[in-house]
Amino acid sequence: MAYVFAVLASFTNALSSILQRIGIQNAPDRDGMDLSLIAYGLRRGVWILGFALVGVGFILQALALRFGQLTSVQPVITAELLFLVLILGVWFRYPVGLREWTGAFAAAGGLAAFLLIARPGGGTAVPTLRSWTFLFVVVGVLAAAAGAAAQTGPRWFRASMFGASAALLFAVSAALTKDFTTLITQGWGHVFAHWEPYAMLGTGLVGVLLAQNAFHAGPITASQATMTIVDPLASVVIGIALFHDHVSRGSAAVTGEVLAMLVMFGGVVLLAQSPLVTEAKDETGSTPMLERQPSRRGHRGDGRGRPPTDPGRGAETGAPPAAAVPPS
Repeated sequence: MAYVFAVLASFTNALSSILQRIGIQNAPDRDGMDLSLIAYGLRRGVWILGFALVGVGFILQALALRFGQLTSVQPVITAELLFLVLILGVWFRYPVGLREWTGAFAAAGGLAAFLLIARPGGGTAVPTLRSWTFLFVVVGVLAAAAGAAAQTGPRWFRASMFGASAALLFAVSAALTKDFTTLITQGWGHVFAHWEPYAMLGTGLVGVLLAQNAFHAGPITASQATMTIVDPLASVVIGIALFHDHVSRGSAAVTGEVLAMLVMFGGVVLLAQSPLVTEAKDETGSTPMLERQPSRRGHRGDGRGRPPTDPGRGAETGAPPAAAVPPS
């Protein structure tokens, strides 16, 4: 049941990232971390819809974490990129070629192999306040360092660093979500008397802000690949350290787990570099757009294989047919 909810959360997150990227694609460029991206997105229906799906994804993730371990649920988020390619292929009608199939099989196969070899279990420990404090300090330092690095460098580097910072906070938010679901089982009456729900909300919101900056800073190939890799990797470490999740630790098992993760991450990188997951802005500042391809039965367009919809209007009205896509 945990895997079912995790897969549904991955699909929701992929769709959410696409809609959010469409909503902020034409936001003005500013140096450094841009706090105004949220306000810009709130004026666009497509971004609001994407942000609403973040809540749906959170509920599905919380259900997955309620029934499963952090080390087994979070790696499933790598399926987000598979759904991203599927959405771009089906909705935007772009052809899925050898690169996409190879990346999909590598990501899915590596994930399945890791879960089969690692056999995650445990996860019943209740973290102490001291453990949480140590986690917040370590992750805070790492996220701040990545955020600081994102202030300089080429666009792909800035997108990667913002993505890494967001992914670290998403991993902590997932850990807090798991703790939150445990509190709920003890009754709603005392849940909000604890600090965990507020920390979960705070880390999640900061993570969303960093993700917007990652989407806007540069190539989606850089931001999405980084987030998709860092989040599950950090979650596995947090699950083992905080909740005492256990995985197979024999020499052969560890070797297999490492190889499986490498195959999975290799598939993620391959998918992230696919022409379907095109960059939102290149180094020259131009804005190439992914547009829906004409159906095989034909349609009335502009004579160049593009739909008649004005690309600029899609981001304003919330209609996704002709918008730049990213991507969770």
